[in-house]
Amino acid sequence: ISSSLSPSSSPDSIARHHSMLLSQGKGGSKGIRTASPLLRPGKYVAIDCEMVGTGPQGRLSELARCSVVSYEGDVIYDKYVQPELPIVDYRTRWSGITRRHMESAIPFKTAQAEILKILKDKIVVGHAIHHDFQALKYFHPKDRTRDTSRIPMLNQRAGLPSRACVSLKSLAGHLLHKKIQVGCKGHSSVEDAQTAMELYRLVEVQWETELARSLPSRPPSPDTDPSADSNQYMDDQYWPTDLMASSL
Repeated sequence: ISSSLSPSSSPDSIARHHSMLLSQGKGGSKGIRTASPLLRPGKYVAIDCEMVGTGPQGRLSELARCSVVSYEGDVIYDKYVQPELPIVDYRTRWSGITRRHMESAIPFKTAQAEILKILKDKIVVGHAIHHDFQALKYFHPKDRTRDTSRIPMLNQRAGLPSRACVSLKSLAGHLLHKKIQVGCKGHSSVEDAQTAMELYRLVEVQWETELARSLPSRPPSPDTDPSADSNQYMDDQYWPTDLMASSL
């Protein structure tokens, strides 16, 4: 069985491929706890954000556009966002954002709530994705995050040093034979999110199998003791000593 699938593979073929790999014990599957979204492509989304400069000299980066795509690359979300501080630098050459886009922008808090609702319980794919989460003022669980800038097997397939930090543009050119982020009109967050998902799908089976092998086994949840409810914390032994002293 091939260790990778093409980006055009159907969800059903992905599922069959995963199932065959795991049933045959690839990577020593005995005793492995498989990653939770395995066989469920609907659990995956990819994200990309564009930022503008705010604050002194425009050095602060704030969200101005966010795009989320499905496992198949279909657009789930794509909206312009009004930063909380006045825009000092639109960074159009990279962000693609102009003053005109802000006319239809929604408030940051509104966008944040909408986006986080989509990301909830999902495996989120992105490139240097910590920048996107930072712009959203959000931390996604590490075990549900797939950063294509940190997958050594992608670099290896591209013939690049496995630990090098390679740009999305470079990986797309080497592995997908497509040109992105060209011209002077800035990046497209939709295109970048779709590209990150395509790159992830190239090595999905191998990557998820390695992750499953490295996941620590979780101990069973202890049985709940009815007597150990919140009322017990009213006992004197749980009160701070200085509070106890001041009440005497």
